[in-house]
Amino acid sequence: MAGSGNAHMRAGADRVLSVHDLVVEFPVGRGQRVHAVSGLHLDLVRGETLGILGESGCGKSSAGRAVMQLPPPTSGSVVLEGTELTGSGGRALRRARARMQLIMQDPVSSLNPRRRVADLVAEGLDIRGEREDRRARVDAALRSVGLDPDTVRDRRPHELSGGQCQRVCIARALVLDPALLICDEPVSSLDVSVQAQILNLLEEAKERHGLSMVFVAHDVAVVKNVSDRVMVLYLGKTCEVLPSEGLHVRAAHPYTRLLLDSVPGQENGDAPGERAAELPSPVDPPSGCRFRTRCPWAQERCAREEPQLREVGPGHHVACHLVE
Repeated sequence: MAGSGNAHMRAGADRVLSVHDLVVEFPVGRGQRVHAVSGLHLDLVRGETLGILGESGCGKSSAGRAVMQLPPPTSGSVVLEGTELTGSGGRALRRARARMQLIMQDPVSSLNPRRRVADLVAEGLDIRGEREDRRARVDAALRSVGLDPDTVRDRRPHELSGGQCQRVCIARALVLDPALLICDEPVSSLDVSVQAQILNLLEEAKERHGLSMVFVAHDVAVVKNVSDRVMVLYLGKTCEVLPSEGLHVRAAHPYTRLLLDSVPGQENGDAPGERAAELPSPVDPPSGCRFRTRCPWAQERCAREEPQLREVGPGHHVACHLVE
């Protein structure tokens, strides 16, 4: 069930990123607002990958972009390596953004079709005025993602495959030597064989550059394989936070179990499945627990009281009234 709270936040850790009470809302006219993210808390230690899992429309991409201040969140706090980003602007925000880079879902549309690969990768360097050894740094970034600079340097995006375009996007991010990568469904538009290549590339880049990553996806298997911890979102709220190891066994939240049971070959014949109901709207989310309208175990308390995240095992936190 979807709830609130920050019981999963870790004290005293070497945190690259800390997000507190993040709220993202969008006006849709007639005084109404889409509640994309509601009171999100998360932290990320150095060298860790946090997977954010959920259905389309759960707020995971909005949360990732709000961390980048694209656009800035409606309210809340985002701290990157000790620097508060929320409310920052101009030169200070541009300096901080160089330490975090975004890899988007559609690699082809995220690249300017009129520019050559060398200029696309060097764009961040040019903006920062770092023109010394420009070509050598671009070539090194291309080689690090498995591309031959002599072959692709002067090509434009339409002359590359989808997988090659995504490699260019990763090279563009790595050339600035970031501390944090936010990956917004970076393999969902690629063929399965290419997905594996890109995931392996991200893992190698993480080890080589000492990166921390926020990996946003709706694919359970992908999130499980690339993440150290998994955060499950539903309608802008956190349902569960747990280690990725043993995800299929340890997951306790009804919504997480629903996601796991939706994977072919992972069905649990004893699971009751979700309750037939119209999907709730993020413009007018349900009271109490936001998942209660689809939960097979929902009770009257779930409509009255929003569940709080609480620890049910080592590193495992669940927001559900019914989970012991």
